[in-house]
Amino acid sequence: MSAIKFSFSEAAISLWRGRRATSLSILTIVAAVFVLGVVLLATTNVERWAEGWRSAAEFSVYLADEIGAPERDAVRALIAGSSAVEAHEYVARDEAGRRFARMFPDLAGPASAGATMPASFEIRAKPAALDDGEADRLAARLRTQPGVTDVRFDRAWLDRVSRIVRAVRFAGLVLGAVLVCAAALTVASVVRLTLQARLQEIDIMYLVGAPLAFIRGPFIAEGVLQGGIGASLALAILAGAYFAVRGRLASTLGSAVPGLQFLPWTWIVLLLAGGLLLGCVGGFIASRSARAA
Repeated sequence: MSAIKFSFSEAAISLWRGRRATSLSILTIVAAVFVLGVVLLATTNVERWAEGWRSAAEFSVYLADEIGAPERDAVRALIAGSSAVEAHEYVARDEAGRRFARMFPDLAGPASAGATMPASFEIRAKPAALDDGEADRLAARLRTQPGVTDVRFDRAWLDRVSRIVRAVRFAGLVLGAVLVCAAALTVASVVRLTLQARLQEIDIMYLVGAPLAFIRGPFIAEGVLQGGIGASLALAILAGAYFAVRGRLASTLGSAVPGLQFLPWTWIVLLLAGGLLLGCVGGFIASRSARAA
């Protein structure tokens, strides 16, 4: 315990003395943790939205204007008898026109008569049916039914969104890994400068038989402090940017803004722990030179 207390007290003094050089390594850690935080924040929210859209995936079956009652009933029976369907609703032409007018009031005039709005079946698929392909098979069968003009299924763009999210997360993690390595090397370089400035003190400690923990400890603690400060600043900046963007979207889009959420506590703790570990590694790399001193 005395070694830990001595190490951190000496590290705090060293940080203040070399604050100009230390600021560079702290800024590098801030950049690394901030980039990782932005990637995790963006991809986590997009994945949550995509999962919500996926769990409520719908497709529309548009019917021909001249469809007869037997063909319409056959389509209804196929939908009702499918295990992929959670709920379905028949929308007549006049109801389709009214819905269009409510959703797009600027275009209400041309659509008020419902002349261009076909009747349709609105289907909500079960989440399990999306994973096992049953919903895709149902959509394919519906396309072949007499009286069906089109089937619009949003599965394709959901898959594209998922692929884009995975690509963005991979690219962000690669960039974050590069910045993490750069930050570790920067911390090691700054701590090594501190070590070089204290060579005489280290020699004296060796001569009087000081334990290795008292010799290397302050340099490792200095790296830990740099990592903790950098990670804390990065998370603070990330939180400020998040609330600023959320407020701007809320004022611009109003109720249409999706429910943005900040990083969960587990990710926050992991990012903070990662910053501490990053500084610890950099400090340990530099402290190994103390043996040569």
